Formats: sequence, structure tokens, C-alpha cells
Amino acid sequence: MFDELSKEQKIVAGSIVGFLVAFGFGMFAEKQLAKRRTLEPDEILDRIKRDFKAEGPIEGSWIEMKRVPWKKFAHETAVYFGGITRREADELVQYEFIVDAYTGSLIDMYRL
Repeated sequence: MFDELSKEQKIVAGSIVGFLVAFGFGMFAEKQLAKRRTLEPDEILDRIKRDFKAEGPIEGSWIEMKRVPWKKFAHETAVYFGGITRREADELVQYEFIVDAYTGSLIDMYRL
């Protein structure tokens, strides 16, 4: 097939094939890297605060800025720990939570 092409046509064809291979590899690499990007802790805290505010005002909140490795059974991920304080029946109540650093999903929440 390539024997019938001129030297210039072979160079162009080779360049196109090289470009397509490099482009395909770049797309694959970007998708793999995107799977392992963590969310910003402030964004996660804002989301959790918004959900809590739907049930009433909150008094305070915090989140650790350093993610921590976490494992439960076969599930391994990185997590952020945080907390919310709100008033319930004229009493301050504290909650702590654990969120997945990659997805922002709430893993656990408990009242103190």
C-alpha cells in the first residue's frame, strides 16, 4: 500500500498516524489522571454546609485541609475529616463527618 506513495505522501501519512497515536494516548492519560484528582476541601465543606442549612442555620463548621488515607473493608480512598455545629432545640449540637476526597461523597456522619 505504501509502496505506491511518493516520499512526501509517506511523510504526511506517517505524520498523521503519529499525531493520531499521540492524541489517543493523551486522551487516555488525561482520563486516568482525572480519576485520581482530589476535590478542594473548601468546596466539599461548602456543599455539606449547604445541605445542613436546608434544615436550619448552622453556628460553625471546619474541615481538615490535609487528606488522610482511609480503608474500610476492601474500599481504599483518601478522605477529609470535618465538622458542623448547629443549634437544635436551643442547644448547640456538634456533628463530625468523613468525606471522600476524590468524589466528595459523604462516607460517615455522626453526632458528638
